[in-house]
Amino acid sequence: MLFLAYIIIILKDLSMSSPQKRVVIVEDEKDAAEMFAEMMRVSGYKVTKIFSSTPAIGIIAAENPDVVILDVMMPDISGLEVLRYMRREPALKDTPVILVSAKSMPSDIKTGMDAGASRYLTKPVSFLDLKKAVDELVVRTPAL
Repeated sequence: MLFLAYIIIILKDLSMSSPQKRVVIVEDEKDAAEMFAEMMRVSGYKVTKIFSSTPAIGIIAAENPDVVILDVMMPDISGLEVLRYMRREPALKDTPVILVSAKSMPSDIKTGMDAGASRYLTKPVSFLDLKKAVDELVVRTPAL
């Protein structure tokens, strides 16, 4: 536990040296959304949480995030449909999207990647896997 606290302090110190990048999290399970949000905050990202996919497109467009973390299985509109819509919208088509899902079959992952996901992570998502995916996508995203 002390080791984890030490890592968190180091990550916070490192994150203060550069402007905050923005992450939007679309996740209907509040505990999972908060866990992802805390992972990103500790890593130095500014976080917006959305608990329903219905308003997600409008909020994502308004926020213009560096990365979107999007749950696949949502109660209203599936994360895959949100992603497909984003890929058709000129202002959102290049926004990196990390799909997260309990669906872990190769066919599920292929469907997500074919829909335009930048990464596909299966739940439970580890801190290191999520941080690595977000960091890699932010580095590849050109600054505006």
